[in-house]
Amino acid sequence: MFVRCAIHRVGRGRIPAARSLVANRHASSAGFRWEDPLNLDSLLTEEERAIQETANSYCQERLLPRVLDAYRNEDYDKNILREMGSLGLLGATINGYGLPGIGNIANGLITREVERVDSGYRSGMSVQGSLVMGGINEHGSPEQKDRFLEKLGKGESIGCFGLTEPNHGSDPGSMETTAKPHPSKEGYYSISGAKTWITNSPIADVLLVWAKLQETGKIRGFLIERSQCPPGTLETPKLKDKNGLRASITGMIQLDDCPVPKENMFPEVEGLKGPFSCLNNARYGIAWGTIGALEDCIDRARTYALERKQFKNNPLAKYQLVQKKLADATTDVAYGLLAAFQVGKLKDQGKAAPEMISLIKRQNCDRALVNARHLQEIFGGNAVSDEYHIGRHVANLFVCQTYEGQSDIHALILGRAITGVQAFV
Repeated sequence: MFVRCAIHRVGRGRIPAARSLVANRHASSAGFRWEDPLNLDSLLTEEERAIQETANSYCQERLLPRVLDAYRNEDYDKNILREMGSLGLLGATINGYGLPGIGNIANGLITREVERVDSGYRSGMSVQGSLVMGGINEHGSPEQKDRFLEKLGKGESIGCFGLTEPNHGSDPGSMETTAKPHPSKEGYYSISGAKTWITNSPIADVLLVWAKLQETGKIRGFLIERSQCPPGTLETPKLKDKNGLRASITGMIQLDDCPVPKENMFPEVEGLKGPFSCLNNARYGIAWGTIGALEDCIDRARTYALERKQFKNNPLAKYQLVQKKLADATTDVAYGLLAAFQVGKLKDQGKAAPEMISLIKRQNCDRALVNARHLQEIFGGNAVSDEYHIGRHVANLFVCQTYEGQSDIHALILGRAITGVQAFV
């Protein structure tokens, strides 16, 4: 399994990545390393380092060579989930069901390495592992866990998470999707409604859909199996021509009296507590991942600034405004990583409040986007070319700032915690 493979891979040679984690580790402990400004590496366990090395190696060797074509063509290769599953990257914090059960910091390091390549690849992974598998693990019945988790963990089955609706994004409590007793099938619910901006939905085998029970008005979670849906009751059209996250696949979920067995409903959790608990796990991963994307922007901008010569054959890196952009971005990486690390420690101890996750998701997404946009300016007109990668990161990071709680919504969550006053309505 993944953890054992990771430990065995420490020190092995690999294709050169955007930055060498091993080389950084061997640098002088007293020196400043721009790749790890506040020496996060010194806080990691040997297992966490090994896991990060394995994730970095896979991402740089297998994902990076594919990303430009995938982004240009809006083509997501679902075999990526099988590859990730073979390494134990999916639902990696879950114990049992053939899953490694690693800590939250190690899992954050994985998302950081995946998003260093592309936010879309991290989205596909986190929907599968955090939203769907995490939701089943936390709220599912023992029978549901036995049926679904192992196949999802191997990437043999693909999942999606249906919460957002065409008329209800930041206000999921007003959802219109409903579940009522099926008029002709005993022991079944009939679900009707629509979900949109759903990562993985066009290729999903298992759809975790949140709907209001007509009888009670309470929000409940349902596991819909595509293979069991009669023709015309479930459609998942792809949403095309996106400006960001083009390397992931996004679609809708359209339900028309879709029959779902009662045993496929989560047995106990009611209300928004269910989907929000799943989202908190994914948001934590996004806080790590967006910093990984920013780190790649810094690496590429620094290399470009050192190699590009202008004005009496000076490298762009010689000029103050360029150095300030790099310094600002590096500072936000340093603070963002340590904040995510601290929340990960608290999460492992069961002491992480949801507001802490809102804080780091909001801050790291915002700072990653702002800094990536500023670093893009270093490339001048060349930033327009996707071969420099920086524009792809900027477009992706805008989406990351928006989904799973737009930054202003997280500000209101924090404001409520600070003042005790609800500002949403």
